[in-house]
Amino acid sequence: MVMNEVSRSARALMQMLLAVLALAVLRPALASEWPIALDVVLDPASRSLQVEAELRPTERDFRFVLHAELRIASAEVDGKALRVESVGGRGEVRAWRIRLPAEGVLRMRYGGTLPALDAGLDHREVLQGMPPMAAQGGTFLSAGSAWYPRPAEVFSYRVDVRVPGGQRVVVPGRLVAEHLPGEEGAAAGVAGLRPDTPTSAPGMLARDYRARFEFDHAADGIDLMAGPWIVREHRVERVGAEPLRLRTYFPPALDAEPGLAEAYLHDSARYIARYSARIGAYPFTEFSVVASPLPTGFGMPTLTYLGEQVLRLPFIRATSLGHEVLHNWWGNGVLVDYARGNWSEGLTTFMADYAYKEEQSDVAAREMRLGWLRDFAALPMDGQQALAAFRSRTHGAAAAVGYGKAAMVFVMLRDLIGEAAFDRGIKLFWEQNRFRIAGWKELQLAFEQASGRVLADFFRQWLDVAGGPKVALEQAYFVAQGNGGGVLHVELSQSGPTHTLHLPLQMEDGSGSQTRWLNVSKARETIRLTLERAPQTLSLDPELRVWRRLDEAQLPPILRQWMLESAPQVVIADEGDAALAQAGKSLATRFFERPPRVVSRAALSSARDPVLLVGTHAAIDVTLAHAGLPPRPASLGARGTAQVWTLREGARSVAVVSARDPAALAALERPLPHYGGQSWLLAEGSRVFERGVWDAQGAAVAVEMR
Repeated sequence: MVMNEVSRSARALMQMLLAVLALAVLRPALASEWPIALDVVLDPASRSLQVEAELRPTERDFRFVLHAELRIASAEVDGKALRVESVGGRGEVRAWRIRLPAEGVLRMRYGGTLPALDAGLDHREVLQGMPPMAAQGGTFLSAGSAWYPRPAEVFSYRVDVRVPGGQRVVVPGRLVAEHLPGEEGAAAGVAGLRPDTPTSAPGMLARDYRARFEFDHAADGIDLMAGPWIVREHRVERVGAEPLRLRTYFPPALDAEPGLAEAYLHDSARYIARYSARIGAYPFTEFSVVASPLPTGFGMPTLTYLGEQVLRLPFIRATSLGHEVLHNWWGNGVLVDYARGNWSEGLTTFMADYAYKEEQSDVAAREMRLGWLRDFAALPMDGQQALAAFRSRTHGAAAAVGYGKAAMVFVMLRDLIGEAAFDRGIKLFWEQNRFRIAGWKELQLAFEQASGRVLADFFRQWLDVAGGPKVALEQAYFVAQGNGGGVLHVELSQSGPTHTLHLPLQMEDGSGSQTRWLNVSKARETIRLTLERAPQTLSLDPELRVWRRLDEAQLPPILRQWMLESAPQVVIADEGDAALAQAGKSLATRFFERPPRVVSRAALSSARDPVLLVGTHAAIDVTLAHAGLPPRPASLGARGTAQVWTLREGARSVAVVSARDPAALAALERPLPHYGGQSWLLAEGSRVFERGVWDAQGAAVAVEMR
């Protein structure tokens, strides 16, 4: 990382020049050449938002939506007032219509008092969508919250914004200029900031903070975030391009963590260099890590908005940060054609989260693939949507398809066409679709060009067919032909939707193993392989490289199987304890994705549906014994304030939450939904300190000699 040092005298001269430029750069007047230009005045303390907008809509019959708390004060073209018609709405969003003349720029003024930011939202509620929200501790006006009139499907934009001096603002795009409190009449532009130095400090509250952001590429929305942040910056020199600006926007307590901001700046530069080499040059001039008071993990052009509570955790920099950096190529550099399916989450998961596991070890990569397949197996039938129908992660069922299945498609594609062709396809897709809307079809075309193969059938079945096949190795026998060699006969079957599969078959002969790839396309099929010696056992896809329904022997129960239940049931072991019962019901409501129903202990004897059992340690032990279920696992011991585990006894499936008291149950409400891929966990308060998945390796098939 190269940091741009500015001498004191040079900085003084720079500020003199910028002071002159500031009058033009930060003037209230808007630039009408932009499809949309916004002049925003935001006061998080009072939650007041006032906006002057200039728009060039693509349609003369301009229809748009705004949040119900935002009132339109005026609309005009060339000084002539226009009528704004209400055309309905849904929930907190109101729809409007303005009939525009053939020429001219639409100028609108609107504003209101925003809803208060609710820092108590959990991650599921955040994913379901939010209104524009403001508070002194943080403001989030998301692109989909109807805080601005959308001029077209995609558009470029300019945003001028003013907030009280104790606040800072970020909008995705290029920071053209900013005016810092305490700098008399000066604007600090791109070259005028001193690296490694906070651009704000406690006590700088005398004047407003003002900034201008421009995004001159195709965007599908405008996000605006504000908060009481300290800003730190590094510069990275680039060959043939202007320096890359990297920033952190952290609240004072987070910024005070020794070395934390520096580590995020360093790792951001590292990830940008990694993906620039793999895909193509980083498409923007800056990247920022912005702390959110909400449990978010959003990637936007030029920045990521991450929950301040998790930014201290080492795994965020090790995995999540790279994932969000990569979204500047996939999703923000190449835009998603949502009408034809969201490919970006799967490709980003494959090239970030999964790639890091591959670099760690083959075992770690296999565990991630196993996690995807276990999540898939936990889906109820009505949750098995086609991948082409995936739009966004609003719940766990959608994530199992849009992230897990989509990432596995890229694993299978690379296995099919080879790593070199796959890498060429990635670069081609970027070159051909940079700052354009693209879908799975464009991905298919790039990989066909790179590999010289027709891939229509491959993409059709994995995108358009919901669910996945269940493949069984029915029997195997070897017919000797002399000299130890012979022909291996492998009988395979597929249930569910029949797919054309590229399947690895591992053969063990006592002295070692070898793998052959089989092409299977029928409901029942016999494959014949000529071998030099007879294998003893066979394992079908033991490394789990193909999307399919696993055998029961490979599927230990995990919590997500309960979370995704279509008709969830909960049993309260402490039936007479009102406080415990209330805490148990509240936990179950957070745990399940659908409203649960409290049932009696008799449900534990039913063989039909999985049940969640909640209670204190003593009550849980008694209830399990009375129901004839296995006792508390000895491996859990008496550790933690709460213990969670899954069990399967015959046809009965039970997930158990055992806690010391109601307070221990309440402490689990937030973290527990994040551990759907686990079979068991131990918690101390709200901190999960140990977790795992019950072992289930599956079985090899013996080869009969004939």
